[in-house]
Amino acid sequence: MEKIRIITDSGADFPFPLPENLTVLPLTIHFGDEEYRDGETIDYKTFYEKLTTGGCFPTTSLVPPGEFEAVFRRAREAEESVVAVTLSGKLSGTYQSAVLAAQDFENVYVVDSLNATLGEQILVRYALRLADAGKAAGEIAAELERIKPHVNLIGMPDTLEYLHRGGRISKAVAVLGGALSIRPVLRVADGVVTMIGKARGSKNGNNYLIQEVNKSGIDFTKPLCLGYTGLSDALLQRYIADSTRLWEGKIDTLPICPVGATIGTHLGPDAVILAFFDSRA
Repeated sequence: MEKIRIITDSGADFPFPLPENLTVLPLTIHFGDEEYRDGETIDYKTFYEKLTTGGCFPTTSLVPPGEFEAVFRRAREAEESVVAVTLSGKLSGTYQSAVLAAQDFENVYVVDSLNATLGEQILVRYALRLADAGKAAGEIAAELERIKPHVNLIGMPDTLEYLHRGGRISKAVAVLGGALSIRPVLRVADGVVTMIGKARGSKNGNNYLIQEVNKSGIDFTKPLCLGYTGLSDALLQRYIADSTRLWEGKIDTLPICPVGATIGTHLGPDAVILAFFDSRA
């Protein structure tokens, strides 16, 4: 049976410990002159402590081609075929790095997830499931390309401050939104983050998220994940309580994962995020 190595980047926020056949390459996080390797020299807890108390707004850098080339070479030496799943090429140059590195290797397939964080993660989890089922690398890559438009990632930040600090919205909108307790509802669509609505207060925001899920439905036979930014999952637990009817009797446990720097930089702490395959998949 063909040996498969799945490779992704730290933008997928894949939790440790990693499966044996999964390699995660770190993006670089910059706080001013300080540089960290995501998940290696800085964890999500330290990241949010620095985000909320430091004066510098962080930035992230792509995984360079040389790092992909190194893991592709190790896979070839181990006689493994590779499926690499990356952050959306519209959000990061990491996809192009992987494509560039793959040119000199056979049996290396690069898939642009057109997603980020938990949306990218559930696509990686699906790839791992296909590998465990004995699918060949080419078959896995083809199936990921087919199904990736059915990955849904929606979220709701608790504050507009970090969207403003990241240049996504104006200061006036952030101030007004804060005064009115406005919660923007965001979705990744065709590889980019878009605002699909606004709600006043977390309760209305939770209802909005539930409505968005109901529009497409969830395929509970495939991976899903709920996530939160920051150091507390209190708002996520409130969302889960408000949306019990979505999960009751359909899944034994809800996978929950903290969301790291790639998206957390722009959402700030206490955002609620949900990733799932829709029922049309």
